[in-house]
Amino acid sequence: MSVNEFVLFEKLAKMTARQWCFAAGALVVTVGLLIYLARRPEKQGKTDVRALTYGALCMAMSFVLSYIKLYSMPLGGSVTLASMLPLLWYSNRFGVRNGLIAGAAYGILQLIQKPEITHWAQVVLDYPLAFGALGLAGCVKNLQLGSVIGVAGRWICHILSGVIFFAAWMPEGWNNVWVYSAAYNGGYLLAEVVICIVLSLVLAKTLDRIPTGRK
Repeated sequence: MSVNEFVLFEKLAKMTARQWCFAAGALVVTVGLLIYLARRPEKQGKTDVRALTYGALCMAMSFVLSYIKLYSMPLGGSVTLASMLPLLWYSNRFGVRNGLIAGAAYGILQLIQKPEITHWAQVVLDYPLAFGALGLAGCVKNLQLGSVIGVAGRWICHILSGVIFFAAWMPEGWNNVWVYSAAYNGGYLLAEVVICIVLSLVLAKTLDRIPTGRK
């Protein structure tokens, strides 16, 4: 892990005007989506302050853990020390809607941390949508199964981005861009979700005792 990875805004100064336009377009789309989701009426009444607090804490934990890289892929993507686990746990405990919002917001933080931009639509797919998909972990009660579902959602977003925007980087020997994109993104995400599942099992009793006020 290089020292430069700890410099949060190191790449922003190198971004071109075209890249800034792409990032701005992605930001507008994402903010609009988050405002729409946040303002939709809930069956249980007003937004739960506890959910917002836990969401912020889990985003912060995931952001810090994302710096602990066990392996970095050559064209983007990395295996970290279970950086997705706090968001997966949050989504599983507080539901899909809250998980989608927290994941999308975290995706924007990842965009600022280490931007990889070719088109504004690619930015949306690889950052807010991909990380927002982690919120699907709230579809089921079991955290481990939810983790698989959430990471699978992120995987699909990265596959689409790879096929549409990164096909030019497909190495020789691969004949199908779909297979290549699935294999490339599946490699590091599989390792990541295995780490998350193992750690969630090790910490199962501790995670269950965290007082969230929800069942």
